[in-house]
Amino acid sequence: MLEKSRHLNPINPKKTRKELTGQEYVKGILAGDRGILARAITLIESRHPNHRHLAEEIIEACLPFSGKSFRIGITGVPGVGKSSFIEAIGPKLTESNDRLAILAIDPSSEISKGSILGDKTRMETLSSNAKVFIRPSPASNALGGVNRNTRESIILCEAAGYNYIIIETVGVGQSEIAVHSMVDFFLLLLLPGAGDELQGIKRGIVEMADMITINKADGDKMNGAKRAQIAYKNALHLFPAKENNWEVPVTLCSAINGSGLDEIINTMKRFELFLKKNGAFEKKREMQNQYWLVESINESMLNDFYKHPEINKRIALFKTEVAEGRKSPFKAAEELLKIYKNK
Repeated sequence: MLEKSRHLNPINPKKTRKELTGQEYVKGILAGDRGILARAITLIESRHPNHRHLAEEIIEACLPFSGKSFRIGITGVPGVGKSSFIEAIGPKLTESNDRLAILAIDPSSEISKGSILGDKTRMETLSSNAKVFIRPSPASNALGGVNRNTRESIILCEAAGYNYIIIETVGVGQSEIAVHSMVDFFLLLLLPGAGDELQGIKRGIVEMADMITINKADGDKMNGAKRAQIAYKNALHLFPAKENNWEVPVTLCSAINGSGLDEIINTMKRFELFLKKNGAFEKKREMQNQYWLVESINESMLNDFYKHPEINKRIALFKTEVAEGRKSPFKAAEELLKIYKNK
């Protein structure tokens, strides 16, 4: 029983809980029970085959109740203040009857493969807000740091009634491609200091952004923030126009004094209306669904490939031969695929 409960409650493995059926999970999620929602997401993240089967049952049942949120991706270099920014803007998003779910992708330890899971401690005010659900999840070894677990967690959060979903990524890198493929609005946070930022941010990430905001624009950093704002406005003119014809704004904000936050929220709302008016919103969602279909197939096939017993037996030898130059990577891959196909 201990081994089974470990997957369901990784934070406190000694504590056992009553096992829930798929129907009980769905009923709790639809009722907005944050505890059951958290357990369901843990189930999604589990690698146990039995848990995966139950997770798929829950996801399928929740799917008809999903899709009604506004999904926001927030990224930026480490130290830009993503968590502080979310802590500051979160209460504004929940001022009315709106509810906010935050899926924070934490970097996984390379030694223990565990997650730091520090966002709940960094967002003390939001953690106590009954309208907010915060879920830190390990990036693990998923390509891009964000995988199908995040996508499936969005579905459950939407079914639970959260109409704003924020995905906070570990930082600028491959993960942004995955996040961009599952959100409606992609916000890039930058630090004051135009020169360093222009050199440190990949062009592709800037092109993906629907809004660029210079955070920490306060005190003695204000002049640097304004210079960065001008530099990025000028740089954006060098990029091709977005397919949806949206003009990317570059703004200033401060998570400390709250300046610029209302402008960001208003821009998000204006962006949503703009896309829905020209039909780009639904088209983007449809393309994302197709993207995740292909990604799911690729992931399943990759997992199946490495689980093949003959592949497991011989891949170490092939790696050695490739490393020593006795066989080309292409020839090795071809031979391994032949083994896999003849299973």
